[in-house]
Amino acid sequence: MDLDFTEEQQMLRDTVRGVCARHVPIEAVRTLEDDPTGYAEDFWKQLAELGLLGLTLPEEYGGSALTALECAIAYEEFGRALVPSPHFVSAVMSAGVLMSAGNDEQKQEWLPKIATGDAILTPAWLEPDCGYGPAGVQLTAASDGDGYKLTGTKRHVQFASAATQLLVLARTGQNEHDVDLFLVDPRSAGIEMTQQFSLAADTQYKVTFENVSVPASARIGAAGTGWATWNEAMHDGIIMLAAQAVGGAARAMEITVQYAMEREQFNKPLGAFQAIAHYLADNQTVVDGGTTLVHEAAWARSAGKPVNRLAPMAKLFACKTYRDVTANCVQVHGGYGFTIEYDIQLYFRRAKQLQLSWWDTRYLEELVAGAVLDSPS
Repeated sequence: MDLDFTEEQQMLRDTVRGVCARHVPIEAVRTLEDDPTGYAEDFWKQLAELGLLGLTLPEEYGGSALTALECAIAYEEFGRALVPSPHFVSAVMSAGVLMSAGNDEQKQEWLPKIATGDAILTPAWLEPDCGYGPAGVQLTAASDGDGYKLTGTKRHVQFASAATQLLVLARTGQNEHDVDLFLVDPRSAGIEMTQQFSLAADTQYKVTFENVSVPASARIGAAGTGWATWNEAMHDGIIMLAAQAVGGAARAMEITVQYAMEREQFNKPLGAFQAIAHYLADNQTVVDGGTTLVHEAAWARSAGKPVNRLAPMAKLFACKTYRDVTANCVQVHGGYGFTIEYDIQLYFRRAKQLQLSWWDTRYLEELVAGAVLDSPS
């Protein structure tokens, strides 16, 4: 089993790390906390110029046609740098949905714009007091002549204020899986946005729909197939988030190891104390293990193998690792770890947020359990 990356893949890693360092250093991350737009325009343009917005899109739509493994490499670097950008919601989730179920007209209209950064699409999925599964989609899409009327509320809609289109999951029937996907202009009459403030200080909105008219042509895919399309895209997406988590955990460890080597107590470095050294050793072990699992999931997706088991496992383990490792790193920093002047708290807060977002621990455990029980071998 060869765990080494190719020269081209290593060049991709170096490129992404370099552009993150130049355009979104940690000072820029701090500046963008709770920002109503949430990302730096110059960084977004650089991602487009380097072809990083269309990493997995076919060349006919202006993409690079790379695999999930290359995309995971980029996301490890995004995690290391705590990159604030709509890359995931637009270039991964929305592009993935359109590639899977969009018609030719929808693909031609939106995928090239996603690849160039001229359009940002973001999913409007989660709802108040509802879960992560299909039953949690309660916003209704009622038939209205040649189109639909959308009514309901979505929460945690990332980068909604900067979105060109919202990718809305809506209920079209009484059965659990009667869910469809719609492209909706966020400037449509009847839409109201309110910024939400989160633990990670990222950019999220509550979006309220009140009899919002959308044409039948706005639906993505056949009637009643919305959840299946979304579920497939999510399995791809959570691999990228798992890569983001292990990237963040690895960087948090680097920060903490450096601190333990420089900070002295009783005339010797913190790292010389056995308890601290064991903390760091345990942390590095789980980070390395999580990274291997993420790479396996990304490789499997790139090779066309099933990831219904590996993808949830990767996000479940990687996000738990990220949260636990950053919590330990804060402890190694002592009281300093909780102060805003130190960078480690930025990683700690985002680790918990990522663990709760885009399928949380409980939902992922159910998916893994289902995959194990269906195929115990």
